[in-house]
Amino acid sequence: MPMVRLKIGVMGSALDEPKAAESAREIGQAIAESGCILITGGSAGVPYEAVKSAKKHGGMTVGVSPAMNAGEHTSVYKLPTEDFDILIFTGFERKGRNVISIRSCDGVIFISGGTGTLNEFTIAYDEGKVCGILVGTGGISDGIKDFEERYLSGRKKSGKVIYDSDTKRLVESVISELK
Repeated sequence: MPMVRLKIGVMGSALDEPKAAESAREIGQAIAESGCILITGGSAGVPYEAVKSAKKHGGMTVGVSPAMNAGEHTSVYKLPTEDFDILIFTGFERKGRNVISIRSCDGVIFISGGTGTLNEFTIAYDEGKVCGILVGTGGISDGIKDFEERYLSGRKKSGKVIYDSDTKRLVESVISELK
């Protein structure tokens, strides 16, 4: 029986953030070169930079869209379609899509981000996923450690959380934890 490829999610800010975007490109390349499948919420911004880089380096990419179909994906949500090998249309809007995209991943890497990224982190953590946090990229990624210590300390730990500021080492650590 062939081995199933690992699926690594990349979640983060849908905004244009140049510093975080460069890190996302490095993460996308590392995921592609590791032979893993890259999954995002089918969004723009930082996760899409990882998608474009993964494609450039021969990787497979999957987007889990909040839209019901391709037309809604591009016209209502204004989201890209290029560089995705597969787009899955959930029709569940952004928050509902987050559950599906996170559950579709074996491990998830978080870069920058705001409340949507925090929502994705709490789902991943609660689902027991391996969570890689790229620190030093701003946004919620730089606050998750404090959040974990303040609000999750003493509770049953579900997910494994790995913190690193080095993109390649973070991808390697997440993959290593999954094997």
